[in-house]
Amino acid sequence: MKLSIIIPCYNEEKTLKPLIKSLLKVDFPIDHEIIVVDDGSRINHKEIISEEIVTKKVTFIRLPENQGKGVAIRIGLKYANGDIFIIQDADLEYYPSDIPKLLEPILTKEVEVVYGSRFFTKPKIMSKSHLLGNILLTKLTNFLFHVNLTDMETGYKLFTKKVLNDLKLNAREFEFEPEITAQIILKGYQIKESPIRYNIRRYGFAKINYFDGIEGALVLLKYRLFIDSKLYQFIYNIYKFHFKKIMKKLQKKIPI
Repeated sequence: MKLSIIIPCYNEEKTLKPLIKSLLKVDFPIDHEIIVVDDGSRINHKEIISEEIVTKKVTFIRLPENQGKGVAIRIGLKYANGDIFIIQDADLEYYPSDIPKLLEPILTKEVEVVYGSRFFTKPKIMSKSHLLGNILLTKLTNFLFHVNLTDMETGYKLFTKKVLNDLKLNAREFEFEPEITAQIILKGYQIKESPIRYNIRRYGFAKINYFDGIEGALVLLKYRLFIDSKLYQFIYNIYKFHFKKIMKKLQKKIPI
């Protein structure tokens, strides 16, 4: 058995190396590989972890331009050789030492999917906007899909190769989280949640904002109610590729 750790990163030059060092210290119960996907960062992150790439056999992929977290994850998954997969954000908000505990229900064949939940332990520090967004999207997921999750937006999602082969992931950006969750549920897989630790990022800035949150809600509605609706897909595309881009550009000029 092998664990593939997929790390999408964009402008995380201060946190990527400490993250890799932290991962390398973890005593994983199975073989593992680390795959870093640099999503067109301003600085080539290969320079930052060149030693780890050579000596620790970290696989590094650099995209020529920023395409979004969803694209980076999907590309990382294509390069992965594991039997189990986990997405590891590069911002040091999660603790890699929690991963072995998350692996246990999969290794014992209890479930095929495990989510690490930040809200079992009620994180002391999280921005109010991110907390509200997480709560609303999780509640919407529970309502639409009749589940009882506490943290749909968690970055720690573990799933087996069997699950991956059952999914058709198309997400380009942060809609990856609701898309993969909706598909997993609709395919009939149980999601087991396990508590994890969390700490707000200390370096850089969060890339996700409330326009991405709205898109997340649209994705959940699409998979539950409008999966075959061309009209809904048209409306969604207008929001994603036009309205959201315009609003994000305006936001940079005039904080909303």
